[in-house]
Amino acid sequence: MRILVAPHDLGIGGSQINAIDLAAAVAAAGHEVIVYGRPGPLVERIEARGLEFVPARRLRYRPAPSRIAQLARLARRREIDLIHAYEWPPCLDAYYGAHLLGGVPLLCTVLSMSPSPYVPPSVPLVMGTVALGERAAWDHRAPVWALEPPVDTTTDSPAIDGGPLRRDLGIDAEHPLLVTVSRLSLELKLDALVDAVDAVGELGAEFPLTLLVVGDGPAAAPLRERAACVNDRLGREAIRFAGALADPRPAYAAADLVLGMGGSSLRAMAIGKPVIVQGEAGFSRVFEPEGRHYFLRHGFWGVGDGGPNAVRLAGQIRALLEDPQRRADLGAFSRRTVARRFSLERATRIQLGIYDTTLEEAAGHSWGEAATAAARALRLEIDNHDPRRKRRLGAAEAERLAAAQSPGASTARPGVAATA
Repeated sequence: MRILVAPHDLGIGGSQINAIDLAAAVAAAGHEVIVYGRPGPLVERIEARGLEFVPARRLRYRPAPSRIAQLARLARRREIDLIHAYEWPPCLDAYYGAHLLGGVPLLCTVLSMSPSPYVPPSVPLVMGTVALGERAAWDHRAPVWALEPPVDTTTDSPAIDGGPLRRDLGIDAEHPLLVTVSRLSLELKLDALVDAVDAVGELGAEFPLTLLVVGDGPAAAPLRERAACVNDRLGREAIRFAGALADPRPAYAAADLVLGMGGSSLRAMAIGKPVIVQGEAGFSRVFEPEGRHYFLRHGFWGVGDGGPNAVRLAGQIRALLEDPQRRADLGAFSRRTVARRFSLERATRIQLGIYDTTLEEAAGHSWGEAATAAARALRLEIDNHDPRRKRRLGAAEAERLAAAQSPGASTARPGVAATA
């Protein structure tokens, strides 16, 4: 097969890394794979895996007419058998040209935490959790599969040595190190990051612990300010920022305990670390045998009750720090779970089966659904560029940033129901 893989961008993020790693595994299985996308930091990852990269045109609007034409020409010139788009923008770019006019089969993976209304119902769909796959299947005409984000259990393994990083940081082997690897973004991540900082503030006088924050993004400055207040109160640098790391594996390996969500949790588990899974609106839960079913069904994420969770998170951290044997047992359990359920080898077998089914059972489309998808995307773009909406979003972001800068304030959104 000749397959074109189109991530939604090539900034550092879980969806993009999953797309590249699976593309490389499919290529290793004997297929020709091209990666198409807007240039970003992950181009180096693509090239390191020996994959061909074709840069997409840089445009602000989605779907983009020039990218629609570019993809159609590329698919025709390279005789592409299947286009695999990740998230809805590249899906629509491929849909209106290469798929509708060129007849190239199209598959879309959505790793957001809800089904996307912008993916046309005739396009076969892959969701990142069992629960989301079931939810999407209710009103999606084409086949829907669930495929959790995979982990390369060979490169992410307990054999990685975190000792050098601890020594570089000057952290004694007997002092607990907490690590979180995350994009420091305002959406999805900020609540969890603020809770982590505040939890260290709760525990820092009781334990000689350090929290290492790995990542960068628009929330970095206010989080640093909030952390500085905690550090000043404790009289030491209990919270440290490493910035974005191209290879965060040594940080995971150095940790006694990892706080994370989604693919970051899974990478830590593959390296054999105990994990507290965080989410939005105050969600946090230890990954342990009693809660395994929840995470296997809903993914490594959740939504809390909207209240500040630092005290509860601090209690979960305290219980694990006080019990080294439980941490060791949970780390071993994490590794076994990832190896059995989330390995890249298993995901590659499943994905190749999805490719075969997509090629064999191409669903028919209608111009009505094409028009509906275009209208929805156009409405979203109009909203995104509406100055009144931008002012409202700017005010909301300013409020969340101010809350992140102010210790003791909650960044949770009101009215979110608890799921765990």
